[in-house]
Amino acid sequence: MIYVLAILIGIVAGLRAVTPIAALAIGGALGWIYLEGTTFAFLLAPIALWLFIAFAAAEIVNDKLPRTPSRKTPPQFGVRILAGLFAGACLAVVPNGESLTYLIAGGIAGAVGAVIGTLGGASLRATLARAFGRDLPAALTEDVVAIIGALLIVYLA
Repeated sequence: MIYVLAILIGIVAGLRAVTPIAALAIGGALGWIYLEGTTFAFLLAPIALWLFIAFAAAEIVNDKLPRTPSRKTPPQFGVRILAGLFAGACLAVVPNGESLTYLIAGGIAGAVGAVIGTLGGASLRATLARAFGRDLPAALTEDVVAIIGALLIVYLA
């Protein structure tokens, strides 16, 4: 089950790269996930929590700007894959304990999810934008799905 959640959090990273990491920090702060003593314990620091929330909010705003490049360009795509890898590895460690096997398996699942989320998210947003007649409602819908999805996935982990 945890690897399904790792793929799903990776899909969210394909939609909004920083949102899953902010959700992990929020989940750690609220006690939804146990990060103490893991590689990811730094997410429990209040400064990490607020920085990732701020970065996620900035990404959401930046996404609406006309000069923002496509998520499918190599730098943006790469960041989303790395974010999915990180988030997937973090989720895999939470219930299983920290071992290289869980880190790698969770990371791969998250990275695969990020590829799916990046490509599928771009396609779905384009379809929604055509249906709405403009991009902003589609982008806002994607924001809501990413935020609620990330929080729900972390809660379920």
